[in-house]
Amino acid sequence: MADRQILLDFEKPIVELENRIAQIRELAHQNDVDMGEQITMLEQRAELLRREIFSGLGAMQRMQIARHPRRPSTLDYVQAITDEWLELHGDRRGNDDPALVGGLARIGDRPVVILGHQKGRDTKDNMTRNFGMASPGGYRKASRLMDHADRFNLPIITLIDTPGAYPGVSAEEQGQGEAIAANLRQMFGLRVPIICTVIGEGGSGGALGIGIGDHIMMFENSVYTVATPEACAAILWRDASKAGKAAEALKITAPDLKRLGIVDYIIEEPLGGAHRQPLKTAENLKAAIVSNLDRLSKLSVTDLQELRYQKFRKMGVFLES
Repeated sequence: MADRQILLDFEKPIVELENRIAQIRELAHQNDVDMGEQITMLEQRAELLRREIFSGLGAMQRMQIARHPRRPSTLDYVQAITDEWLELHGDRRGNDDPALVGGLARIGDRPVVILGHQKGRDTKDNMTRNFGMASPGGYRKASRLMDHADRFNLPIITLIDTPGAYPGVSAEEQGQGEAIAANLRQMFGLRVPIICTVIGEGGSGGALGIGIGDHIMMFENSVYTVATPEACAAILWRDASKAGKAAEALKITAPDLKRLGIVDYIIEEPLGGAHRQPLKTAENLKAAIVSNLDRLSKLSVTDLQELRYQKFRKMGVFLES
C-alpha cells in the first residue's frame, strides 16, 4: 500500500480503493466469512483504475513521478545492474562533489565507466547531495572519469537525474558554465560508446553536462526540459501556479521527446512508476544498456564520432512555411 506521506494527488482514488479492499479482507478474516469473490472483483476494479490513470498522465503528473522521493537513484541502479563497482572521487583540483558520482563498474563481463547525478533519500541526505545539483567540481570530476574511460577504451554510461546545475554564486565563481561547456566539447570527441539515460528529472544544462551520447534513453515517467515548469511559468506568466500549462507546452515527457527526435528509446516502467518495482525497473535498464553496448561496440571510432555529431546536428531543424 502506498505511503500516505508521499502519495501523489492522482493516486488517491487507487489508494482509497486499496484501503477498502484491505478493510474488507480484515473483516472477513475476523468474522471467518468468505469474501473472496467480492475481494477479487474489487482488486480487478483497482487494477483497471490504476491502468486508466497511469495511461493518461499529463506532463506535470509525470514530473511528479520523476521527482518521487522513493524513485531509484543512480547508486540504486549501480547496485542493481553491476557485478562490480568502484566509486572514484575527486576532480584533481581539490573538489569532490557528492551530487555527481562516478566510477569503474562491470556489467556482466564488460568493464564500463558509470557517471550519474545523485539525489538524497531524505532532507539530510539531500542537503549533503545538494538535491542532485552538481557544482563545477562535479562536472570536472565527470570529465576526468570520461578521459579515463577514453584512455582505456571503456564504454561510458551516464544516468541523468537533476533539476539543474547548482546556480549559486560560488558555482558561478568557480566557472559553472565553462565546466559544462567543456564537457559538451569533450563528449563529442570521445572515442568510446556513450549511452545516456534520463532516470528521473533531466534539467537544463545540468543534465546536458553528462548528456551527450550515441544513444539517448529516457524512462517512461522521466522528464527532460530546458527549464522546470515552475520556472518557465514564472518567466512567461509571472505565476508559478501555471506550471502545469508550462509543462504541456515545454514537451518534457518521453513520448514527446521521442517524437521530436531528441531521445532514441523509452524504457518501460512498472505500472505506477519505477519506485513501485525498482528491481524490475533496473532489469529493464540493464537490458537496454547491454543491447545497445553490443550494437555500438561494433562501430569504428570514425563512424561512432560521425554518427554522434550528426545525431545532435539534426536536433532543432525546422521548416518555415
